Amino acid sequence: MTTPFDEEPHRQPGLFSKLRSSFLTGIVVIAPVGLTIWLLWTAMGWIDGVVLPLVPDTFLPEQYIGINLRGVGLIIFLLFTIVVGWIAKGILGRSLISFAEGLVDRMPVVRSIYSGIKQISETVFAQSERSFERACLIQYPRKGIWAIGFISTPAKGEVSEKAETGGKLLSVFVPTTPNPTSGFLLYFPEEDVIELDMNVEDAAKLVISAGLVYPNSKDDPDIKKDK
Repeated sequence: MTTPFDEEPHRQPGLFSKLRSSFLTGIVVIAPVGLTIWLLWTAMGWIDGVVLPLVPDTFLPEQYIGINLRGVGLIIFLLFTIVVGWIAKGILGRSLISFAEGLVDRMPVVRSIYSGIKQISETVFAQSERSFERACLIQYPRKGIWAIGFISTPAKGEVSEKAETGGKLLSVFVPTTPNPTSGFLLYFPEEDVIELDMNVEDAAKLVISAGLVYPNSKDDPDIKKDK
């Protein structure tokens, strides 16, 4: 594995330099693994602290084995969420949701909070048909400068009708680096959008890394030559 802290081959580093290089390389290897484990462990503990107080003691394994198992609250939360989602898909569930939302719409402050959270949830947990379809190249912010974008859907309704173009328009999200959650929604003529072979995930990695992590770099002879 090559890291930014490896010594150049033409130099003869001393003992301290070797130890420093090995230490920094170890940090590069350990930090992502350690932080990932710590975040997952902390998240499970937080969910347990919220869910377990709501569960009767008779349903907790701690009462039978005498050990507080971390992650039990997360499992209960997942099962509860699945059951709620299954009920919500039925006729009775949809009727109850419509009735409850009708009550919420009559509450001024609660209505605003609920509608905002609902919109965010639907955006974040959207199903596959609402996700980005393909990665693409577009000339932005001017011709001659290329940017990576994500094709969402063809333009519809008033946007498509009133745009002064004779062809089809595509809505393209152009993310910012290194935070791809912010960016610009732009509409391009279909002929100005060049679809890429890389998938959306690889294109997102390229954007987040500011061009340092390139998909299929092991198979690209030009990238091997640069190295």
